[in-house]
Amino acid sequence: MGKKPNILLITSDQQHHDTIGKFNSKIQTPSLDRLCNEGMNFTRAYCPSPVCTPSRASIITGQYPSSHGAWTIGVKLEETVETIGELLYKNGYSTGLIGKAHFQPLTSVPGQESIEGQPTLRDLEFWKNFKGPWYGFEHIELARNHADESHVGQHYAIWMEQNGLSDWKEYFQPVPGETSKYAPAIAREYDYWARPDRVWQLDEKHHYTNWTAERSIEFLDQQKDDKPFFLWTSFQDPHPPYVLSDPWASMYNPSDMSPGTLKEGEHDLNPPHFGKTQTTNPDFDNWHSPFNAHGCMSHLYPMEELKKDMAIYYGMISFMDKNIGKIINKLDQIGELDNTIIIFTTDHGHFIGQHGLIAKGPFHYEDMLRLPFIVRWPGKVPQNTSSSSLLSLVDLAPTFLKVAGIDIPTQMQGVDQTDVFYGNEESIRSHIFVENRHNPKMPHLKTYINDNYKISIYREANYGELFDLENDPNEYNNLWDNTNAQTLKKELLFKFAQATLKDETSKMKRVSGA
Repeated sequence: MGKKPNILLITSDQQHHDTIGKFNSKIQTPSLDRLCNEGMNFTRAYCPSPVCTPSRASIITGQYPSSHGAWTIGVKLEETVETIGELLYKNGYSTGLIGKAHFQPLTSVPGQESIEGQPTLRDLEFWKNFKGPWYGFEHIELARNHADESHVGQHYAIWMEQNGLSDWKEYFQPVPGETSKYAPAIAREYDYWARPDRVWQLDEKHHYTNWTAERSIEFLDQQKDDKPFFLWTSFQDPHPPYVLSDPWASMYNPSDMSPGTLKEGEHDLNPPHFGKTQTTNPDFDNWHSPFNAHGCMSHLYPMEELKKDMAIYYGMISFMDKNIGKIINKLDQIGELDNTIIIFTTDHGHFIGQHGLIAKGPFHYEDMLRLPFIVRWPGKVPQNTSSSSLLSLVDLAPTFLKVAGIDIPTQMQGVDQTDVFYGNEESIRSHIFVENRHNPKMPHLKTYINDNYKISIYREANYGELFDLENDPNEYNNLWDNTNAQTLKKELLFKFAQATLKDETSKMKRVSGA
């Protein structure tokens, strides 16, 4: 019996589904195009939550956020939870996580201590001596920041120093008590993403995208011929802020960019918070209490600035794509390419002007929920194929276990997608669930999606969303209050409830005579 297959999961962060060159001529992604040509592209893959921590925790647990407990950012995934890394490691796999984790908050509090927060984040002596095990990953190397954010440190900072950048703090936004010499100015009139000068003085050599690929390649170099590996290469881009090292910052001309736009009157039928985003100083009631809620702000933003941001966003993806190519070439060089299932995806989507929205928030449009998703495995996955089968990130863990020949725990809520990957079945899933919760009460919504429709309900609210994805793919016409759609809404709400019951799981089996 030969060695079990290797598993390589490559993820980006906050990448819109329409950003692969094979399907979008405005962007260049030769490495992702290659994966599409040599594998299967999924057009209806979804996140379980459009927020980093809950979505990433779902990847490694196979559970929805309401089950694994890390329901938003600022909530820690318990380190005792059973993960795909742990299960593979127990069954003979070498396991590694290189890049962004974000399983823990930026701030430690009693009972929820975080090594991903300050001051540990910048305690480089700690990180020199800590490379795992962590959440089931035998080997970890982490970088938490996006672009020039202040929460930089961990293994990435050690690498910058080792590569001659002793003054690396000067290139990132300062923390209290520090100053930064080369960090870009922040455009205070807009949200966190905006930088007036989008060209970062940090040279390409020291960029974290290079670091993520270099360390992933080193992990591959250390693997032994007789032992399979599971590697999660977790890139940090194209998550804002929109600032990037040259030549990638100058790769795309803003005048060539075509951001999304708001259709006049489209929010008239939507819940109140949609329309509020198109005002100057919106009042979101108590939605920011006690913590800030992503996207609950004014999304008014000049089109010319948005085009400049989009050019940087595309540059980030092309830069990442170049480094993905390096990793694929390394697999080929060590003779493991054809014995490795490669999956590329992201944690959730992104708005670049679609529906008048920027970045992310409690707006469950396809732009926010749908993902790029590619599977490559020669001899198993048909080449140059496309699937419209429903797929969720919660499906990754059980699917990886099936690939490895390991029993799937009963508490996993995802489904094994291997028959779809192999072309044996057109579809496995009947529905998708997406959860979104930032505060104890609002915003708190849940979305049910099937082949043709999408319906969203809000906690303690009588409004909602109902879209006919087949006849209204741009989601301009919310049918929630449409008189002619009330029978449809009733049917979908029943299916919603039934699917909720179906997705309930149990960690323990019941014994008789209890």
